[in-house]
Amino acid sequence: MPAADCGFMIICATFVMLMTPALALFYGGLARSRNVLATSIYSYASLGLSTIIWAIIGYTLAFGQDLAGILGDFSYIFLQNVEGTTAQAAPNIPHTVFVGFQCMFCVLTVALISGSYVGRIKFKAVLIFSSLWIIFCYCPMAHWVWGGGWMAKMGAIDFAGGAVVHMASGAAALACAQALGPRIKTGSFAPNNLPLTLFGGGLLWFGWFGFNAGSALASNNLAGHALLTTHLATAAGVLGWMVVEWKRTGKPTSLGVISGALAGLVAITPGAGFVSLISAIFIGFIGGMICYGGVLLKNLFNYDDALDVVGIHGLGGTFGALATGIFANASVNGVDGLLNGNAWLFVAQFISVIGTWGYVYIVTRIILKIVDSLVTLRVANDSEYVGLDLSEHNERGYNII
Repeated sequence: MPAADCGFMIICATFVMLMTPALALFYGGLARSRNVLATSIYSYASLGLSTIIWAIIGYTLAFGQDLAGILGDFSYIFLQNVEGTTAQAAPNIPHTVFVGFQCMFCVLTVALISGSYVGRIKFKAVLIFSSLWIIFCYCPMAHWVWGGGWMAKMGAIDFAGGAVVHMASGAAALACAQALGPRIKTGSFAPNNLPLTLFGGGLLWFGWFGFNAGSALASNNLAGHALLTTHLATAAGVLGWMVVEWKRTGKPTSLGVISGALAGLVAITPGAGFVSLISAIFIGFIGGMICYGGVLLKNLFNYDDALDVVGIHGLGGTFGALATGIFANASVNGVDGLLNGNAWLFVAQFISVIGTWGYVYIVTRIILKIVDSLVTLRVANDSEYVGLDLSEHNERGYNII
């Protein structure tokens, strides 16, 4: 068992863990001042809740022995049979390291969804919803793509989570925004602290190197390739978003720059280890433009996706998955896409997109209905007006004397 691979993957796991506190800063700065702590706590709650559910049942449902292409079996329930063994997907590193690395993906995905419902949901509803969503949405998706499930058998590819993390969180975010309805309009919805958002976004960019390069599951040439495609696409995403925003509004913004970076990161995630360096630049640039347009869709279709999870993660992940089907190059990782003569890969990617959006959206709506019947999803109007920092957590983010 190569020590270099083990050390590399431990470092990558910690990078991905950092992405969730970084998301707390990113989302916290975007929320209203009365909800900055309530918004941030969703990310930290996910670190606790998602980790324990992953250990008890999530990992085995995602990576246990395949059952008809749908779920894993219970061979790793309560993490039994993990210590002292290796994972089938990564025999070069300890099983414990693989479990920890994959756990961080689950944690982040649950935290990403929270951007759609900030400012109007009960915290106890968040906890129940997140628990059910991990079991019935995240774990099946992880198995379908990375655990030997039907998407993998069909030939669809997803290097680091275009479907499992980004499309899934985007579809869930759309379901949450529609089920909860719009926030009460009491003044501006402008971000309360853009420097906080910029810092969080920068940490996300940093952590994403572990997210994508670590998905090579070894300290090798593929990991280095994924690191560089990630950075190139992110830089191009900044420029793509900036071009459209500048053209449309007459001024580039700091929020636009960091949103473009996030769009580039999301768009390259499914193909980071499959496409060429030049293709990565194109994917990031166009991804920045597409995600800018995706954010505007909430005005067209009248759903209140508070922090633009659908527009950036949902649309960015979708574009990235399809672009991977077009630009994948066998010289990088053994798989050719449409432009290199393999039309089936694009078909498989398209089917995986439809399957992800359809399954996750429908199941999320069902989960939300169940949670609403148990505890009621939405806070009372007066609680929303006061802000969830006080009404749900009895604290303030800013005490200005």
